[in-house]
Amino acid sequence: MTTNMDLGPRERQIVDILYRLGEATVLQVRQEIPDPPTYSAVRGMLALLERKGLVKHRQDGLKYVYSASTARNKAAFSALRHMVRTFFDGSPEKAMAALLEMPDSELTSRDAGRLRKLIRQARKEGR
Repeated sequence: MTTNMDLGPRERQIVDILYRLGEATVLQVRQEIPDPPTYSAVRGMLALLERKGLVKHRQDGLKYVYSASTARNKAAFSALRHMVRTFFDGSPEKAMAALLEMPDSELTSRDAGRLRKLIRQARKEGR
């Protein structure tokens, strides 16, 4: 299956729009793109994304209404796994450290408590 990391910038932009909106027509997608390509180009990219298995459509009268074909959390997990393998040598610790070191990251005490709980659970499960 194609991942979000395998997409060109415009394709990724369209998939991101569909995740954000839930579903949209070609016109609605086009309106969300800065400096948008033509209507026909957006329609063509949506058809290509559908052939790649990333997008699906339903018909509403004469219009096609598009949505992402994979649940957002499943796609996010797949993209994160790919990113950890590619950029962090497969190390969740390195990925977590990078996230925490980001200048705009803000870790609340509630967040820290949840992370501790998740780490304990992962250890308990042998991960």
